[in-house]
Amino acid sequence: MSNPFIRIVEPLDPKQPLKKFFNLSKLEDVRYARLPFSIRILLEAAIRNCDEFLVKKGDVENILNWKVMQHKNVEVPFKPARVILQDFTGVPAVVDFAAMRDAVKKLGGDPEKINPICPADLVIDHSIQVDFNRQSDSLQKNQDLEFERNKERFEFLKWGSQAFKNLRIIPPGSGIIHQVNLEYLARVVMDQDGYYYPDSVVGTDSHTTMIDGLGVLGWGVGGIEAEAVMLGQPISMVLPEVVGYKLVGNPQPLVTSTDIVLTITKHLRQVGVVGKFVEFFGPGVAQLSIADRATIANMCPEYGATAAYFPVDDISIGYLTQTGRNKEQVMCTKRYLEAVGMLRDFKNSSQDPDFTQVVELDLHTVVPCCSGPKRPQDKVAVSDMKKDFETCLGAKQGFKGFQIAPDRHNSIVKFNFEGRDFELGHGSVVIAAITSCTNTSNPSVMLGAGLLAKKAVEAGLTVKPYIKTSLSPGSGVVTYYLRESGVMRYLSQLGFDVVGYGCMTCIGNSGPLPESVVEAITQGDLVAVGVLSGNRNFEGRVHPNTRANYLASPPLVIAYAIAGTVRIDFEKEPLGINASGKKIFLKDIWPTRNEIQAVERQFVIPGMFKEVYEKIEIGNKAWNALDAPSDKLYTWNPKSTYIKSPPFFDGLTLALQTPKTIEDAYVLLSFGDSVTTDHISPAGNIARNSPAARYLTSRGLTPREFNSYGSRRGNDAVMARGTFANIRLVNKFIDKQGPQTIHFPSGETLDVFDAAERYKQAGHPLIVLAGKEYGAGSSRDWAAKGPFLLGVKAVLAESYERIHRSNLVGMGVIPLQYLPGEDAGTLGLTGRERYTIIIPEKLKPQMNVQIKLNTGKTFHAIMRFDTDVELTYFYNGGILNYMIRKMAS
Repeated sequence: MSNPFIRIVEPLDPKQPLKKFFNLSKLEDVRYARLPFSIRILLEAAIRNCDEFLVKKGDVENILNWKVMQHKNVEVPFKPARVILQDFTGVPAVVDFAAMRDAVKKLGGDPEKINPICPADLVIDHSIQVDFNRQSDSLQKNQDLEFERNKERFEFLKWGSQAFKNLRIIPPGSGIIHQVNLEYLARVVMDQDGYYYPDSVVGTDSHTTMIDGLGVLGWGVGGIEAEAVMLGQPISMVLPEVVGYKLVGNPQPLVTSTDIVLTITKHLRQVGVVGKFVEFFGPGVAQLSIADRATIANMCPEYGATAAYFPVDDISIGYLTQTGRNKEQVMCTKRYLEAVGMLRDFKNSSQDPDFTQVVELDLHTVVPCCSGPKRPQDKVAVSDMKKDFETCLGAKQGFKGFQIAPDRHNSIVKFNFEGRDFELGHGSVVIAAITSCTNTSNPSVMLGAGLLAKKAVEAGLTVKPYIKTSLSPGSGVVTYYLRESGVMRYLSQLGFDVVGYGCMTCIGNSGPLPESVVEAITQGDLVAVGVLSGNRNFEGRVHPNTRANYLASPPLVIAYAIAGTVRIDFEKEPLGINASGKKIFLKDIWPTRNEIQAVERQFVIPGMFKEVYEKIEIGNKAWNALDAPSDKLYTWNPKSTYIKSPPFFDGLTLALQTPKTIEDAYVLLSFGDSVTTDHISPAGNIARNSPAARYLTSRGLTPREFNSYGSRRGNDAVMARGTFANIRLVNKFIDKQGPQTIHFPSGETLDVFDAAERYKQAGHPLIVLAGKEYGAGSSRDWAAKGPFLLGVKAVLAESYERIHRSNLVGMGVIPLQYLPGEDAGTLGLTGRERYTIIIPEKLKPQMNVQIKLNTGKTFHAIMRFDTDVELTYFYNGGILNYMIRKMAS
């Protein structure tokens, strides 16, 4: 901490020892006061770590001149205060660390140098599935089955928590990572080593941005990049543009935070904010609770931004008190933020910063809505849902179309369930899930759902028994206040029992549907529907048998479950008819905002949070009973199908290999727009006819033991076979959806993995062609690791989602981007050509490279290594190779 640039030493509290902090507001420079608050945090973090970077690079001046420098690709080194991980991304991270220790030892270094320097919390929330529902003991049964399936993974993670310092594991059953971060882990202001400074975080989950709602700057990164950060490597980022999102007005009485975020998601996708920060300001922000802001920040990946930041204000400070944080720490947090000019008053326009661009939303214009049927940005007003779905039925296959013949729109299939006869048609709801930290972190929508359930039960309404209903809260606090407020029993009567504390349906862990329901859907080729309070509804994600999936607020999830279909106009048609023959409309049971707020004030109290979180690390008896090895080097079990030493570091030497031109590459797959990481590396069920299933069967497993792709991310043999294995994959080489491609040398249609193996055996490099928004969705590193293992050397796309491009860089796969105005169509590319990508000896960020085809055609593309640091990673064959060489030398 020998930074000569600026250091102010002041006591924040006379009762406390002297504390030091970087008081950047005392820079005698008017430029600081005009900086967006999110950029101020970047500046503070850079100055705090400036010994290595800032004084010699002049980054302070660059950041202060943000308005001028934001378009000039200025590199900023950012070291966050913390890292968070969930188990689907955390297991492969710990696997990589274990393998890196082995590699460092082989190269003659000290293996224990591979150890997190930056504190990391790993929350186990992705493993539990909805195997049981609508039973009083569903929670216990699902948790027991979770441990039965994942015991080996959990033992491995427990080994990791003992073998590595600064790695804390939050056991299964504790909640969802982002809600636990919001309610418990986040500090807002760090108090460490005698310094106060702003809390900041990166996480191996794209929805890490949820914490931006509390005023902690955070975003998702690839697992590979997070591992480097944990080992002390700063994130090399280009100084971002910041879009100011001005909120004005007051929401209408029937509007929820879910409606607001779905509206914002559609709006910002239209504005275009990929790679940018969004910072919220304006008097409308003061009308939103921290839970409302967190909901909006959570869906930042769905509108494509890097961060969605709400500066800290008095409401943020009040939330810290409400959630049971230490009173003295809360007081010091407020005094620090006041001292450094970082406490925001959203009603004071003189505090409004300068932004790259300003867009505005009047909250009064927001109406109740859903999003779907295949993308989060496709918002549909609830009043238009019936008409919109029926239009989608007949529309051409695409994001808003299913191409069902007009004479089949009203098809009905009869089936029997538990001795009773029922009917399914297009639009029938078969999954209704109150799930995801996006909404379960918000007491207003959860209590709203509970009060709606109470009124529905009292009005005599029910939910059909074959609909798979579930409630999976993001923390135990939710169950606490639902139970204490008296609404839990009504939710249970409608089938919304607590089934687990984890991501569950939101990430595709929705479990099986009843066999008779699946048979009916298949028999009628029906477009069945899932309605969930989650944040993503990409094809094939929620469940293989729900082709349409809609995101909705928790009260609307219950409403559509009662209706049993999305082909309903709530304003004109009743939800149902009770035993007395009375028609019950949605407006009859929808709770008012005043009702909800009264219950929230009475029952959401600090004592609940304290009681739940004081035992979060020790409260799981099954976890406490796990026996894990204590060795610093992991002993790999060759029989394991969950944990396997990856091949990424095989043959690694200290000497660098000069990057070579990629010669005569075949195209493995050719895609259109919006190919998501779910398409590239699915997290859900392993299909019984897939390469991964054949591998697991060969190892003696039955289909019941397959578990999910997400749970097997510690085994590269499974994950390589699961790459591009999404059943809804649309490959231009094939005339139907499915995980297949053409092996051009033979002309055969094969599973993608089998085709890649053929190419690899013949020594042929591979590339992938894609359209816009390639890699949209989650931060999963296997969407880059998988293609790397298949032999993919480069991807050529019109544009990339930020995290996925970073992951490709981290694995040494070249992200190429068409020149502006060009794409496969304008260049006449079919994907059946062979591609030679010329790699010059001297590389620079975002340079153009030449691509030659075997047809004689030549064109150029941008090599999307955006910083010098990313080029360094490329020369090393990836970021982890770079870290191993650094530690070994």
